[in-house]
Amino acid sequence: MDKRLKGMVIEYSDDIVKMWLEEVNSKKSSEYTSSISDELFENTNREFVNVIFSSIEKDGISLELEDFSERLINLGWPLSYLTDGMQVFRRVITEFILQRSDQVDSKYFGEVLRQVDNWVDPVINKLVNEFSGSWENIVSLQRVALQELSAPLIPVMENITIMPLIGTIDTERAKLIMENLLDGVIKHNAEVVLIDITGVPVVDTMVAHHIIQAAEAVRLIGSRCILVGIRPEIAQTIVNLGIDLGKFPTKSSLRKGFQTALELTNRTIEQTQDKEKDIEKLIDSLDGE
Repeated sequence: MDKRLKGMVIEYSDDIVKMWLEEVNSKKSSEYTSSISDELFENTNREFVNVIFSSIEKDGISLELEDFSERLINLGWPLSYLTDGMQVFRRVITEFILQRSDQVDSKYFGEVLRQVDNWVDPVINKLVNEFSGSWENIVSLQRVALQELSAPLIPVMENITIMPLIGTIDTERAKLIMENLLDGVIKHNAEVVLIDITGVPVVDTMVAHHIIQAAEAVRLIGSRCILVGIRPEIAQTIVNLGIDLGKFPTKSSLRKGFQTALELTNRTIEQTQDKEKDIEKLIDSLDGE
């Protein structure tokens, strides 16, 4: 029966393709295809159905299917386009076979359904796996990128680095902060590290505990931490929670913390003469000549 049904399907593939295209094109108004041009939608549909028949004819997944699914993934087509198309194909091809059968009983009907499932299900599984693998890869890359950005250590001057923290700090991120902080201190030969929590919305007991641990770890390798960005509400929360931050300096702003860091590294800020005055003196000297 398998060969006979497959022969019928291949022989009347043009009719089946026409039926399938009519039904799929009627779904053009759906959200994920409404912005696609008619020409592109038509060409993609024809390529899609040709790929399906290629898989049926070759008794399995074809290279054309892999190339087609990879191209759609790169172009940003949704998985729902493919799964909806396969379900339409399942329905169309089942109806086509039954309409051309002389006698249809429950046994024959069940055999047709099983055969169609054997053609369609492997294709659907392949498409889903291709998209899932792509999504997992994208999520993995995004996670790595976010981790790299979540706790950066920025050298601003010789022996002085800054770690700006933004967003919520959980246990996993706190571990990353600790690792980046210690590695960065060694890498940049930092004597002073400014931990800027201006962008941290909430400082609770856990966050404060992680910050204290990080500062203590930095102290053990011969450097010092300055906690900056202490807003009034954060200061009040720290006091109410009874958190002791007396082991390392704290400043309300990054500017004040940087001034302290300069003092700790035996440097000072000196005011230079106003540039406009220098220009005026230069002009006066030229006039005098």
